[in-house]
Amino acid sequence: MINYKNTTFRIFLLTMLLGSLALQSRAQLTPFQSMYYRNRYLLNPALAGMDKSLDVNLNYRQQWSSFPGTPKVGSLTADFSPTDKMGLGLNINDDQSGIIRSTRVLASYAYHVPLSDRNEHLNFGLSLGFDDSRVDYNKVNGDLSDNEISAYNALKPYIDGAVGAAYTNNNLLISATLPSLESTLFKASDSRFDADIMMFIGTIAYKFPVPNTASDLSLEPLAGYRVVKGYKNMADLGLNVAMNRYGLDMQYIYHTNQSMAAGVGFDLKTVLFTFDYNFETGPLTNYTNGAFEVGLKFRLFQKQ
Repeated sequence: MINYKNTTFRIFLLTMLLGSLALQSRAQLTPFQSMYYRNRYLLNPALAGMDKSLDVNLNYRQQWSSFPGTPKVGSLTADFSPTDKMGLGLNINDDQSGIIRSTRVLASYAYHVPLSDRNEHLNFGLSLGFDDSRVDYNKVNGDLSDNEISAYNALKPYIDGAVGAAYTNNNLLISATLPSLESTLFKASDSRFDADIMMFIGTIAYKFPVPNTASDLSLEPLAGYRVVKGYKNMADLGLNVAMNRYGLDMQYIYHTNQSMAAGVGFDLKTVLFTFDYNFETGPLTNYTNGAFEVGLKFRLFQKQ
């Protein structure tokens, strides 16, 4: 005789796993907007320690949706430069989607090679750490003793990392990153989902100061390209408009995975507050009203 209760729960569990992974993947494919302009270390370990301060960034992103198990992502990064040529960083990411919770912790080392006395550098970086995913028992409404849950939670954390390089000067940034070494170098385990993982991120941005403006205005266009495992590759086009005298900036980014974003930042020199909103323009508009992101950046122990 079929155990109806157990069979029903298995169907429910499988549906929740697939549904949450689909939304989680889409959330990861449109990552924190602030990383492009305000926290580039989050994008590339080679950019750890670029500022003359200890930078601590807190970010939180959540979809506005009535769907249960709405994706939520939180991150904490800290990076600084103990010497002019060295950068150190810590990157912690917590991703909750449905009944799945994933945690990634990476430590980073960057080396900055000066090319001239005009703040021109070649930068190289490496991050190493671990990644772990678990079913959150508090989110499960059913038989907690089911073998599917215990089998998933029995999977051990795995070593992961990222490697990157960048060219920087006072105006130009060219950046390239392999953000998931585990997926790049090793075949996926049959016990883990290994799709919709970013395999490469490349960006180029140039800041144009606008002369003779009372607000000390600057314009910074950006173009990015992302290679994604198990999904079509995507491009990003953005613009950051900064009124430096007033500590105000506004940014706009279009993602070719059918979403766009707008954000604003208020810079108080030692603290930066940001708010960003991501608009879905594709089929997911039937399930979500978009996503919002809030961030805080603290600049501590600034060097003269």
